Amino acid sequence: MDKEIVKITLDDYYKCRSIWDMKNCPYTESFINQIKAGNRMVYVYKINNEFIGEGNLVIKSDEKDYTIPNKRVHLSHLMVKKEFRNQGIGADILDFLIETAKKMGYSEISLGVDCGNDAAVHIYRKKGFEIFFIDKDEQGEYYKMLKSI
Repeated sequence: MDKEIVKITLDDYYKCRSIWDMKNCPYTESFINQIKAGNRMVYVYKINNEFIGEGNLVIKSDEKDYTIPNKRVHLSHLMVKKEFRNQGIGADILDFLIETAKKMGYSEISLGVDCGNDAAVHIYRKKGFEIFFIDKDEQGEYYKMLKSI
């Protein structure tokens, strides 16, 4: 089995629709605009060239506290196709993004996760992320988490 995590361009971004519902997601257009502006980098986990998981690093976010120029980068949109979950793929993507952010010169990485997503919160805590704020949006309450890298 051929596995790899690669950075993709906007030209290949549409292939992520095999991982998540791009058509009905209210954030798709915003993500595309961030990619075009160079503020969002998309990485995909591929098995035999099939897109299995995705994780993004956001350099500049409109969301308060998520990014600080040259210090804090934001981890966004980490997900794995349902049939491939609980196999360590999400943790592999997370480790890759943390290492990538470190190589880029960042000393902190932030993320947001729904308060009810216990599995994700558990993985993030295990990897050293700590809750620094609880916020609320139209989707409900979520944790803002932070890790020094």
